[in-house]
Amino acid sequence: MSPETKANPKKVLTVKARASFVKVFPGQEETNDKGEKKFSLTLLFPKDVDLSALKAAAAAARKEKWGDNPPKGLKSPFRDGDEKEYDGYAGCIFVSARSKDQPGVIDADKSAITDPKRFYSGCYCRATLVAFAYDTGTNKGVSFALNNVQKLADGEPFSARTSAEDDFDAVGAATGSAKGAGPAGAGADDFDDF
Repeated sequence: MSPETKANPKKVLTVKARASFVKVFPGQEETNDKGEKKFSLTLLFPKDVDLSALKAAAAAARKEKWGDNPPKGLKSPFRDGDEKEYDGYAGCIFVSARSKDQPGVIDADKSAITDPKRFYSGCYCRATLVAFAYDTGTNKGVSFALNNVQKLADGEPFSARTSAEDDFDAVGAATGSAKGAGPAGAGADDFDDF
């Protein structure tokens, strides 16, 4: 752990997690209603994993903002994956982190990863995050800023996209012809309503 992580109680190096909704490379950023671009990553942790370091960082940010009397109804950065119907979320706690700046992304041997195909939703990683408290009127809580990410291992990719082999049955060469591929008797004018 770096001296900066030790010195800042709100900064934490996570335990091993599974990456989801990966948006850490240029071209993947989200843009909010103000036109600001943000990089983001969701981390999935099995429910039996010790998250005390993350919880301590969140508690430090809450205390810094509100002292010993935080307002009621604060939004927690820790969410129950069983409430989502996404691949890999069952049995997990998930934490989302964002940043205006692109995070550094490295491999297990600390070499830079610049190819989005190498760091993807479903791989295993750890990250450095910084907890912060926010208060925007009725919206109050604690969240995490994304600093850097280290890929630890490959995993089964999360994707709603099916393979070509799953989408199609095998057909003979004659029926696979592209000629006359439209519905029988369909002419160009039959699709004017679309």
